[in-house]
Amino acid sequence: MYQQIIIVGNLGKDPEMRYTPSGTPVTSLSVATNRKYTGSDGQVVKETTWFRVSVFGKSAETCAQYLKKGSAVLVEGRLTPDKNSGGPRVYQRPDGTTGATYEVFANTVRFLSSRAENAPSPTPAPSDEDVPVGNEDEIPF
Repeated sequence: MYQQIIIVGNLGKDPEMRYTPSGTPVTSLSVATNRKYTGSDGQVVKETTWFRVSVFGKSAETCAQYLKKGSAVLVEGRLTPDKNSGGPRVYQRPDGTTGATYEVFANTVRFLSSRAENAPSPTPAPSDEDVPVGNEDEIPF
């Protein structure tokens, strides 16, 4: 038997990388998919589904290095049921409503955001106020 899931969404937070006891890199991604439709009452309904994605090996290191909160990704992998319930992991939101999240073990993660969108924000150039003032005798030329 074989199953595969493909999701396209945005990261809800920065990737978190760790290592297994054997030294294999594992990166966790929190991916949100959005769907917008008009309900039977004519109101626009916005629906968000969250996926917990685990990426292993070299791909885990690459994801941790280049992805950040808000990055768009396409993930191909297999859906893994919660060990306790056999389905999605169910949790209580802070407002008291029930939510669910799904676990995916990724085979492939494709970056859909441009490199400029994924790049860390540049550090500002030092202004004249930030440059220490020394005496001319210390200049090496």
